[in-house]
Amino acid sequence: MIVVADSGSSKTDWIISGNPTGLIEFSTKGINPYFSNEKEITRSIIQKPEIKKYAEDISEVYFFGEGCANPDRHEMVSNALTTVFKNAFIDVENDAIGSAYATCGNDKGFTCVLGSGSNIAFFDGTAVQYGNQGLGFILGNEGSGAWFGKELVTSFLYGTMPAGLRKAFKEEYQVSKESIIENVYQRPMPNIYLSSFAPFMDQHRSDPFIEELLNCGLDKFIVTHLLPYHDHRKYPCHFVGTIAWHFQDALQALCKKHHIIVGKILARPIGELMEYIQRSGGIQA
Repeated sequence: MIVVADSGSSKTDWIISGNPTGLIEFSTKGINPYFSNEKEITRSIIQKPEIKKYAEDISEVYFFGEGCANPDRHEMVSNALTTVFKNAFIDVENDAIGSAYATCGNDKGFTCVLGSGSNIAFFDGTAVQYGNQGLGFILGNEGSGAWFGKELVTSFLYGTMPAGLRKAFKEEYQVSKESIIENVYQRPMPNIYLSSFAPFMDQHRSDPFIEELLNCGLDKFIVTHLLPYHDHRKYPCHFVGTIAWHFQDALQALCKKHHIIVGKILARPIGELMEYIQRSGGIQA
């Protein structure tokens, strides 16, 4: 049996294949080694009933996760998975690689993650080539849920959010300066806390303030991370993640403005990722 997992900071999607009854799909909380230690990661995985039931029967695990490009963080996740899946070959890669396999397959192209966090890489058909992204939600993550959430709470606290929106925002989330400061500076996973405000944009999309914020964030991602590639107009640019999916009309309009060829836009790459693994017989070294 084979396990494929795609993880962001907020959620991990899993598929187990090789079961006689068909594919088994489920989700667990997000796994980001920058915000969880090895024991916490192990605990969050092993408690899932589907994993408990099949763990000893799993022969291969392919895990693609946010924060796994760093060698030390990669090892942390790999060790946690080895503890759970004792009889399995374990392969851990960064989420951008999973996005590339799911969208590009074996073709050249750009792959962008726009979910709770953001990322971009160029896939040459064999390997992923990273740019200068990966600064995290404080210094970077332009166009991500965390970035939009940060802009929303900042405009709320500074009073620059229009009065009607500000009232709706306060009623929806029951926030105050004290609660926001506590969650951002004193509690774990502040990036997930900030990204939890992103759905507010979808609910109030017709407001000019929201539309301007949305276009600003997505354009900032394109200009900062995609345009510096000298051949950004030569290959298709694929997107995965909830922000890309829910706001794909704005994303496509901005890509058209910058003469970028848009490829696939996926909310969740897990299905296409499993198909790629099965097609290729596993990850080729």
